[in-house]
Amino acid sequence: MKIVDLSRELYHRTPSYPGHPPVIHGVWKTHEESFAESGNVHGLASMFISMVDHAGTHIDAPRHFGKSGISIDQYPLEKCIVPGICIDLRHIAPRAEITPADLEAVVTKAGVAVPRGGTVLLCTGHHERTFPGKEYSTDNSGVNVAATEWLAQQGVVHFGIDSMRPGPEGKVNALVHKACLDLDITHIESLCNLEALLGHGRFTFIGLPMKWRGGTASPIRAVAVFDM
Repeated sequence: MKIVDLSRELYHRTPSYPGHPPVIHGVWKTHEESFAESGNVHGLASMFISMVDHAGTHIDAPRHFGKSGISIDQYPLEKCIVPGICIDLRHIAPRAEITPADLEAVVTKAGVAVPRGGTVLLCTGHHERTFPGKEYSTDNSGVNVAATEWLAQQGVVHFGIDSMRPGPEGKVNALVHKACLDLDITHIESLCNLEALLGHGRFTFIGLPMKWRGGTASPIRAVAVFDM
């Protein structure tokens, strides 16, 4: 069995979505402080973290797209362990829209069918090219509404991308979010290391969210597992 980690590292002030609060990560208690407090018995270190539920590599809950959507604690775990493929879209220009024709062409070239009840991970090369520079938060390519509809028609439960948003920055991205609610699918944002999956066929995707009551999203530890 081979496991490929697809998750961004979380750390203090890691790049976050424009307008969202930053990730704050620090020391709550050191080994030395705890040792002294225990009467010199043993020291137990601990840290704290404060972050938006859309921090780092995360899955959006339908609640994020509209009030009628379910929250992340209600999201079916069966949709978090699914078959997946990764397709190569690195030739798409920064900020450009990915169309149904683009998706059809690369899926055909890959020679691996889109798994019904599974996921498609879109390797645009954006993370590899720009992270952690300022362009990471602005210059991504992404699917348009028609491409989102095409993915839903293939029977996916979600799709993932190696950028902070599923669509290009602006109105298209907002419309893609709305389309996901209407189509009853969701998406995973801020994946990385998708290049390692290209050309290796189907895998099992695992991305389990935290059980945040009423959450609009959750960070996940996203992995691709081969020969599971």
